[in-house]
Amino acid sequence: MTSRSAGPAGDDNSGAPGQGERTYRYYDLVMAGFVCVLLCSNLIGPAKVAEIDLPGYGAFAFGAGVLFFPISYVFGDVLTEVYGYARARRVVWAGFAALAFASFMAWVVVQLPPAAGWENQAAYETIFGATPRIVAASLIAFWAGEFVNAYVLARMKVHTQGRGLWARMLGSTGVGQGVDTLIFYPVAFYGVWSNELLLAVMGANYLMKVGWEIVALPFTYRIVNWLKRVEHEDHFDRRTDFNPFTLKT
Repeated sequence: MTSRSAGPAGDDNSGAPGQGERTYRYYDLVMAGFVCVLLCSNLIGPAKVAEIDLPGYGAFAFGAGVLFFPISYVFGDVLTEVYGYARARRVVWAGFAALAFASFMAWVVVQLPPAAGWENQAAYETIFGATPRIVAASLIAFWAGEFVNAYVLARMKVHTQGRGLWARMLGSTGVGQGVDTLIFYPVAFYGVWSNELLLAVMGANYLMKVGWEIVALPFTYRIVNWLKRVEHEDHFDRRTDFNPFTLKT
């Protein structure tokens, strides 16, 4: 499909005849930031359960990756809101490929025989030796959650004619993060953690992820409005093919 943009109540406007696909000043940088956060959140934090004592509540357990993984959903919201679902789809696939490659290379490096006198193999395996279950859970949950997030936001934007940015950002994140959480933790840790711990971490992480989005909302508003202004783009997915298995824009 061709790139189309429109105001809240206007029709889609295609580019002039003979023009190629639009280029953007900051799209590539947003993609790079998205992939960077994704790699950090999936390779550094998911296997560690942290716990803090909250006054009046007691012990609060959560997965350490929740500290920065929600930022990827902020990037996803920005991409879909400004550039549209089709361009966000390309970024999701770029992130998926980067995560798959990083996971594979981590496995290769862990499997390499350590040199004589190098005594850090056990620590290296602990840090980078994610089990196939965790890798599979990360890939599946990320893919499903991000596409659900982008789809919900894009459909809500058209349905509301561009009004209520806060509602579609929170709504899409709530659904997308729910899908991600319901897939990742059971696939990665069911039977490894106790059921009580699994449910506690799932609930805590979901609340923290959505809470992250709420806290970041004022900053997200500024970034979205600034990008719309400098990119001269405010995409409405009225004629978009929402098939996740294509890279067409």
